Amino acid sequence: MATTTLTGPRPAPRPGPLTGFTIGVTAARRRDELTALLTRRGAQVVEAPVLRIMPLADDLALRRATEACLTAPLDYVVATTGVGWRGWMSAAEGWGRGAALAEACRRAVVVTRGPKATGAVRASGLGEGFSPGSEATDELLTWLLARPLAGRRIAVQEHGVRLDEFAAALRERGAEVVSVPVYRWAPPDDPAPVRRLVEQTVRRQVHALAFTSAPAVTAFIETAAADGLREPLLDALRTDVLPFCVGALCARPFAELGLPAEFPERGRLGSLVRLLAETLPRRGRRELTLGTQVLTLQGNAVLIDGGSRLLSPRGAAVLRALAERPGHVLSRAELLRTAWPDAEADEHAVEAAVGRLRAALGPHGQLIRTVPKRGYRLAAG
Repeated sequence: MATTTLTGPRPAPRPGPLTGFTIGVTAARRRDELTALLTRRGAQVVEAPVLRIMPLADDLALRRATEACLTAPLDYVVATTGVGWRGWMSAAEGWGRGAALAEACRRAVVVTRGPKATGAVRASGLGEGFSPGSEATDELLTWLLARPLAGRRIAVQEHGVRLDEFAAALRERGAEVVSVPVYRWAPPDDPAPVRRLVEQTVRRQVHALAFTSAPAVTAFIETAAADGLREPLLDALRTDVLPFCVGALCARPFAELGLPAEFPERGRLGSLVRLLAETLPRRGRRELTLGTQVLTLQGNAVLIDGGSRLLSPRGAAVLRALAERPGHVLSRAELLRTAWPDAEADEHAVEAAVGRLRAALGPHGQLIRTVPKRGYRLAAG
């Protein structure tokens, strides 16, 4: 049976705080949740998992570390991540050593790095003896080093990367340290999306990047370096593309490079998304009164008549350049330098982009006026 499709003008989508902004999501774990939170607020998302978690439930190193923890009483146990702690307890249970490991931890002082690790420890029937106000591993180390450690046995649950310096500092004070590698970070199965996101960042085709782990930050920069784009990437992050991190620990690699990175006080995905929704519009939003029309430029979108119209990155760049001085004529060459700074294009590309921009603006496209033999201007009234 044939179906009839009714056509007609589609209502402009109701704008959200992130409408018009394109955000690169680098997380592997909880990527779907983060993407949903961003798109619900109007963002366009580019997904490019930089790393993946490799669980080590069947790894000999994890089993040996677990057995080492049970050879003699433990004095301290360091829980660094919730997913790592749960994975360790689950693996031990599968080997028939769950009860013994839980008892060994119960007799020790368990210290936890942040609320997620604390929640996992409590869910396993244990309690924490100390948890710092921040989620920094350094605070755990400072607390431990303030105690007499000579002859003490300490189990350190690692979180995707080795904590060699942490363990070395404890051993220098005379402690015996058992490092517990529950999972490791590994490169993604398909590196192509990450490389594309690096290129989009360099070309300023995204407005922000969202990171949920420090290793992901490092891996993203290393991907750029492997393609000869490290310095262009850092320049983009220093100027036009904002990096956002889930917490201070995640942002540390940026701080070490002298790059600004935004992060919320509480290391939660919801807090990260709220920070994005507050910061990007404040930084990339501009209101224009053109005669009787009020247009708001936000990222790659125009907000008008209670709705939004998405533009191409080039179209948005052209409109933003014209909006800098409404009524002022910009030549095609000037627009070319503004909207195509790193691409080979001629003035015909400007004409085509203006045509598409007018079409995207619908009835408001008439606000972009052609000035014969001179260029274009945005109608000021």
